[in-house]
Amino acid sequence: MASKRLAIFTLAMLAGCGGGGSDHAAADSLSRDLQRLPVDSSATFADTATPAAEPVAQPVAARPKPQPKPKPKPAAPKPTPAPAPKLVATGTVLATAIDAEISSKVNKAGERVTTTVSSDIKDATGRLLIPAGSKVMLTISEIHESENKGDNTGKLTLTPTSVQINGESYALAGTAVALDRYLKSRPTNGGDVAKVGAGTAIGAVAGRVIGGNTKGAVIGGLIGGAIGTQRAIQTHDRDVIVPAGSRVELTLSQELAL
Repeated sequence: MASKRLAIFTLAMLAGCGGGGSDHAAADSLSRDLQRLPVDSSATFADTATPAAEPVAQPVAARPKPQPKPKPKPAAPKPTPAPAPKLVATGTVLATAIDAEISSKVNKAGERVTTTVSSDIKDATGRLLIPAGSKVMLTISEIHESENKGDNTGKLTLTPTSVQINGESYALAGTAVALDRYLKSRPTNGGDVAKVGAGTAIGAVAGRVIGGNTKGAVIGGLIGGAIGTQRAIQTHDRDVIVPAGSRVELTLSQELAL
C-alpha cells in the first residue's frame, strides 16, 4: 500500500507542476494502470538471471555390427563304393620256382612240396593280386624213375593245392609243369647184375641144347651174357630230378577269389 500512495503523490505533484489537461489525462491513465498492477513490495528481485539448463547429451545407440553370413554346411560325403572283388581268372599262368630238389630216388607220391611265385600277378586295372614271393603248395601225385631207354622223362605229376598270400591261405586248383627236370642214371645195383646173370644162364642152356657139348654151353653162355648185359643197359634205372630253384609253371583251372 505504501508504494501505491507514493505513486499517487508523485502524480499529484506532476499535475501541479504541469497544470495542463493532457497532463491530467495522462496521470489518470497511469493511475489506473498502477491500480491494475498490484505490486508486492516484499518481493525480491535477483540480480542475475538463472542460467539455462544445459542440454543433457543423449547416448547414441551403437550400431549393431553386421553379422557374418553363416557358411553353408558342406554336403555329406558320398558313400565310398565297395571295391570290386579280387579275382584271378581261369587260365592265369603263375611263374614259380621249386624250393627244394625233387628226386624219384628220394621223394614219394603223396608228399608235399612248395614253390615261390617269381613275379607279381595283377588284374586288368593294375591291382596286385598275388605278389612275388607268395608260396604255392603242391602235392606229388605221381613220381617214378625211368626204367627203359625209350622213356626219356620218367613220371612226375605235381598238383597245386593252395597259395599263401600275406599270411592268408587260399585253395588253388590247376596243373603244374616242371620245366627244367631231367633224368639221372643210377649206379648199377643188384637188380642190374641179376639181369646179366640171368642172360648168361639162359645162353648157356641154349648152347648145350644146340651144341650138345660143353663147348656149346660156353659159347651159349658168352652169347647169353652179352644179351643180359645189353638188357641191363636198356633197363638201367634213371631218376627224375627237379633241381632246387628250377622253373615250375602253374596254370589255374578254376577262378581264384581273394
